[in-house]
This record gives sequence, structure tokens and C-alpha cells, in this order.
Amino acid sequence: MARGLSRAFFGRSVLEVAPDLIGATLLFGGAGGRIVEVEAYHHTDPAAHSFRGQTERNAVMFGPPGYTYVYRSYGIHWCLNFVCEPAGSASAVLIRAIEPTEGLKVMRRRRGLTDERLLCSGPGRLCEALRITAAHNGLALDRPPFQLIAREGAVEVVAGPRIGLTKAVDKLWRYGEKGSRFLSKPFR
Repeated sequence: MARGLSRAFFGRSVLEVAPDLIGATLLFGGAGGRIVEVEAYHHTDPAAHSFRGQTERNAVMFGPPGYTYVYRSYGIHWCLNFVCEPAGSASAVLIRAIEPTEGLKVMRRRRGLTDERLLCSGPGRLCEALRITAAHNGLALDRPPFQLIAREGAVEVVAGPRIGLTKAVDKLWRYGEKGSRFLSKPFR
């Protein structure tokens, strides 16, 4: 029987949680798939939204682990993050890509395309395919509409620099499933 991920899973260092999410299944309202790419953002990291302190936008990051932090990137795309570490730590994992496995028909319709590789390969595409918006900010990850299922078996995880940053570019805090064709961008 598949084991769901509890909020306690997220109460660890973001640098432990992020690679452990690779291969887990993320479902939102019954649609989703296997997580194949994430990025970690620690509160001491100048690229993290929480680095300069709490604001109305990032307040959920300062709360308990196991909740969603959803924000709009460049005023265009919604991005889904999972809050990690003990309350007040303000660290999160950005979900960059999933391999779509459930609800393909509805995700294709929402995205207006048929290429499965492009359905959820990037944080904006993923949120569009799953219909995740600001309305889902601050929701518990262990309750509907979310369902997170622990990975089964071994997954080869690779690490590299995060994408699209101008700060803390030296941190190898992007994690992905080696060889996955569903990544937003290949690892070097």
C-alpha cells in the first residue's frame, strides 16, 4: 500500500527534503504525477523569498512545515512550493517538474497541448496543468485537494545549479531524476 507523506516529513532541513521528494507522487484533485525536479530555498539564501524577512506575500513560509507556498512569478506564472524545516525557519522547496501520470486528459485540455513532456515541465506549466493558483496558498499538503505519496524504490538523484537566478548561483540546490525526459531543463 502506498504511503502518504505527512507534515512531519517536511519538518527537516530543506536540503534533505528536496532530494527525498524526487520520485514521490504529487496529485492535486486527482491529477498529477511523479516529482522529477525541485529546487531548495533556505532562509539564509539570498535567492529565497524569505531572506529579507516576513512579508504578506511570503508569510506562509514562516509557519509550520508541510504547507503550500504559492506565488506568482514575474506576474505571469503560479509557482508551487512546499514549506520545510521547523516553524519560523522560512525555507521551501519549489516543485519544478513532474512526470504526468494521472488526469492526463484534463491536464492536456488545461494546457491546450498533447505533448506529455511539456505538460508539467516547469513550475508555471505544472501549476497551469494542475490549476494551482493563489487560492491554494497555505493549504496543508496531507489533506485534499493535495495527495503526496512517498516514492517506492530507489531513484537516482542528480544535483546542479538552480535555474534563472542572479543570486546564490553557486549553490547546487536543484535536484532531479537522472535521465528523466520530463525535466524543465537537462542537468549538465
